[in-house]
Amino acid sequence: MLTLENVAQAYGRKQVLQNVSFELAAGEIGCLLGPSGCGKTTALRLVAGFESLQSGRILLDGGQVAGPDQALPPERRRLGLVFQDYALFPHLSVTGNIGFGLGSLPRREREARVDEMLRLVGLSQEARQYPHQLSGGQQQRVALARALAPRPRLLLLDEPFSNLDVELREKLSIEVRDILKHEGITALLVTHDQHEAFAMADQVGVMHAGVIQQWGTPYDLYHRPRNRFVAGFIGQGVLLPGVVRSAHQVQVELGMLQGVDAAECDGGSCLTFGIGTEVEVLIRPDDILHDDDSPLQAEVERRAFRGAEFLYTLRLPSGARVLTQVSSHHDHAIGEKIGIRLDVGHVVAFRRPPPDAPRGRA
Repeated sequence: MLTLENVAQAYGRKQVLQNVSFELAAGEIGCLLGPSGCGKTTALRLVAGFESLQSGRILLDGGQVAGPDQALPPERRRLGLVFQDYALFPHLSVTGNIGFGLGSLPRREREARVDEMLRLVGLSQEARQYPHQLSGGQQQRVALARALAPRPRLLLLDEPFSNLDVELREKLSIEVRDILKHEGITALLVTHDQHEAFAMADQVGVMHAGVIQQWGTPYDLYHRPRNRFVAGFIGQGVLLPGVVRSAHQVQVELGMLQGVDAAECDGGSCLTFGIGTEVEVLIRPDDILHDDDSPLQAEVERRAFRGAEFLYTLRLPSGARVLTQVSSHHDHAIGEKIGIRLDVGHVVAFRRPPPDAPRGRA
């Protein structure tokens, strides 16, 4: 349904996008995820037709809509748009907002489609109300219904939940995904929030400096990051020093890690590093389990209570630090030593940088 091929864009001397390529199948939800200034919004604006494409091409449903010398106007691309600020018309009711783009339909058809959208987003009782009478979540549903009403072939969502509180943001992202899947709508979301991305998207592209660092499922981004940027941006984790012992073994302070998936290892084998090569291994909080019977001890240095669990920062005997998630029933004080053991399903290793290279968390 949507294809970007080697899309590049610059403003003066600043290169904003560099050879961005990805595809979305019909009915898929994709996401461009990254920090501010990474180029994700520019990519969305190019798909929408709000900017002229300098290099590469964009195709919708197999037909080219943008290239260096050709651009289909936004209104002819049959796109739905949901903006960060909702952009609702304050003088129109919920019904008026949803039906705004249906003026070409006969009255009976228009009313039937509006009623259908009201039921879909759960706002039938609020049909006669105005935007200022609605909560933020309700306004977002109106914006979504208005975008879906004309039956677009692609829906674009630009940071759609950023104005909402965290709890409502997560709830709505799941609801919106359910609605899009129910309608079979192909969608492209832009966000800096990985929780939104993971809750909504089938495929996620992590962007940095105008480049898609990795395009894949949320599961692969978390467990099989392709490079250090993705490893650090997605989830939480630390890089623990290690040494390659064999094609599929890396020794770290916590023990021997088996079955290396390694990001920089060819075909999952660390032999490309060479036996004895010093590496850094990505250790996630869920890779370390609390175990009172384990002889391996670590000192609680910091703790963050999260309701159902604690996130503990643990200091190892060497001084290195790791993170672990522990049930909140295990309430350990700072300075206390607890037993831990490794339970690593995916081992991701990176060649250790020179001593003078910048360091930090994953």
